[in-house]
Amino acid sequence: MKKMIICFVVFLLSIGCGTPVKKKEFFNLSDISKEDYLSFGDEITFGNINYSNVMRDIYKDMNAGDTIDVVFRSVVNSVCKAKGCWMKVNIGDDDEVMIKFKDYGFFVPKDIENDTVIIKGKAFVNELSIEEQRHLALDAQKSKEQINAITTPQKTYSFLADAVLIKK
Repeated sequence: MKKMIICFVVFLLSIGCGTPVKKKEFFNLSDISKEDYLSFGDEITFGNINYSNVMRDIYKDMNAGDTIDVVFRSVVNSVCKAKGCWMKVNIGDDDEVMIKFKDYGFFVPKDIENDTVIIKGKAFVNELSIEEQRHLALDAQKSKEQINAITTPQKTYSFLADAVLIKK
């Protein structure tokens, strides 16, 4: 009887320690209530929505000139204070994505820092010129010293959004 209990405990431990649980990489649009989100741009109609850490992995595998159609969820780090014509979102490891809006066709509210967003569109790798970086810094109301400190082009993760959902 004692051996049987020991075998049973060893069996339970082997099941519990055997295979690590894989973190979910995406969720489905049907898992959210659209009433909980404000919608901008086109409608998001297809299923899988990637988590931001998956987007980081996708971007790390991309080269300049590559594009991919994707939907992902993230948190807004900053937004254009002049018009709401761009935003930067977090994808983990201190990486962020510069989001612009297709055909300048819609803007987002200027007060959405730290809000959760779902974004649909094209991901690509871009190089920002010094002039564009300074323009964006000016839009973000950075100091003159911070703007003047921009002296080299910067490789960035970029995104052209067709649609944005912002959690209310």
